[in-house]
Amino acid sequence: MLVIVIIGVLVSWYGVATFVSPPDIANQQALGWRVEQPDSGFYTCEGNWLKQNNSGLWELYLKGAPFDRGVANGKLCKQLIYKQEEAFIDQIREMIPSQSYLHFLKYVIYWFNRNLDDYLMPEYREEIYGISFSADSKFNFIGTPYQRMLNYHAAHDIGHALQDLMLVGCTSFGVWDEFSVDSSLIIGRNFDFYAGDAFAENKIVCFEKPDHGFGFMMITWGGMIGTVSGMNERGLTVTINAAKSEIPLSSRTPISILAREILQYAASIDDAYQIAKERETFVSESILIGSGDENRAALIEKAPFGIALVEPATNYIICANHYQDTTFADDAMNQSNIRDNASLYRYRRVIQDITERMPMDVESVSTVLRDQLGLNGSDIGMGNEKAINQLIAHHSVIFRPAERLVWVSTSPWQLGPYICYDLSKIFNTFASLKQRVEMTEDEQVISADPFLESTKFQQFLKFRIMRAKLMNILKKDKLVLLKSSFFEEFHSTNPMFYEVYSLTGDYFKSIGHKSEAIDMYKKALTCEIPRWGEKEKIIHSMTSCKGL
Repeated sequence: MLVIVIIGVLVSWYGVATFVSPPDIANQQALGWRVEQPDSGFYTCEGNWLKQNNSGLWELYLKGAPFDRGVANGKLCKQLIYKQEEAFIDQIREMIPSQSYLHFLKYVIYWFNRNLDDYLMPEYREEIYGISFSADSKFNFIGTPYQRMLNYHAAHDIGHALQDLMLVGCTSFGVWDEFSVDSSLIIGRNFDFYAGDAFAENKIVCFEKPDHGFGFMMITWGGMIGTVSGMNERGLTVTINAAKSEIPLSSRTPISILAREILQYAASIDDAYQIAKERETFVSESILIGSGDENRAALIEKAPFGIALVEPATNYIICANHYQDTTFADDAMNQSNIRDNASLYRYRRVIQDITERMPMDVESVSTVLRDQLGLNGSDIGMGNEKAINQLIAHHSVIFRPAERLVWVSTSPWQLGPYICYDLSKIFNTFASLKQRVEMTEDEQVISADPFLESTKFQQFLKFRIMRAKLMNILKKDKLVLLKSSFFEEFHSTNPMFYEVYSLTGDYFKSIGHKSEAIDMYKKALTCEIPRWGEKEKIIHSMTSCKGL
């Protein structure tokens, strides 16, 4: 009986300790707002609107007070939020198929994030709270709508901390003065955050005019108010790149929320740095800040234990996934990241691309963002993390901040056309939109990558299907015999990529064909392998087949 009482007390205490109270909103009149459809495919809600453009991107305009913006966002994007939450949860289930472990993990995350709201400004809590009224009850088994929406903003950071799960590996760069055709700043970035194909299906180009701070645009998804790529009306750009972090013990300010604050309230690089210094974060991140008015860019390297502002001596700047400032020279995590992962390799490849193409325009920047080759133009296989274009990008974006122009990629990945928005027009001409019209600059479109029409692209699509089939077989305990023709075709789809051979080796090992497995592992080791940990795994599998 005493044990039952103790368990009951602990459960009650845990519930109290992890419960996050929603903000107190004095005026909740916005909850009564209705969504109207004045035109086909065009939805409005009290001066806010949503539509899907001809390229498949959703466009969202929000204005006003934080809670009101959140409510309008939720009402307009209700189905998009549902699809995003479903895609995210399905991806987690695929990565962690054990229901009991998922159940346990839920309680760990709620404990981890129990003080998350203390590190968000009131206006962001209010905005998230407004969205949460449109969250679907289907997912209430995870938590209350507000707590779920809040916790999803920390998921990006946890994904960065667990970088070995291959969730992230972004690349960004900027050029100006002699490296740019007209000397003005141009910034390009690939956001390679992968949480499954479905997660990237409904990208939102959000234009927000808050009642405080600057109007801004950002590329986002349903339910997300944080920023990963964006530009404000002052021509200040923000993009974030993960650095290697220790697994944190408790949450602080999510990086995307810090980036959002910079986007909304900074007019200069110094403003951005001052905001970043004031906020505590729980993972390491590089934030590339571009300033059209200053015609330059800089990096804010932010870690839980320090911060640095990196201002390059050259008229270009490159950001992969490692720190560059001397502040972090002795940091063991950063050293191992440079030594063992793909970050430095991609950094060097960007240098090669920039110097070969200078002076650059937006077309040549897009060419670099689509580059699938390795150092010196070597073939390292399609989808290799050492490539600038890993064929997993959630989105890719190009900024010309001085002109307030932004190009956003269309599917698939960064291969479709980049469509252009003029931020000045958005906030002046299109803010009070009453019907569905195209808002992009037709004469500024960057054409689709010719790779889309190639045989190699079809081979890559087949590679993804066959890889998924093989990985599913390897996950199961039941033996499935595959014909040799399967592997011949599999290898032909992506012959320079190590994974076609390492996975084949894993299959042969699983059915006891050790000699064939060793041959495949040897072949994999002749390819460009992005991570030392993956190389070690292949070597270990090969030596175990030899009985060593």
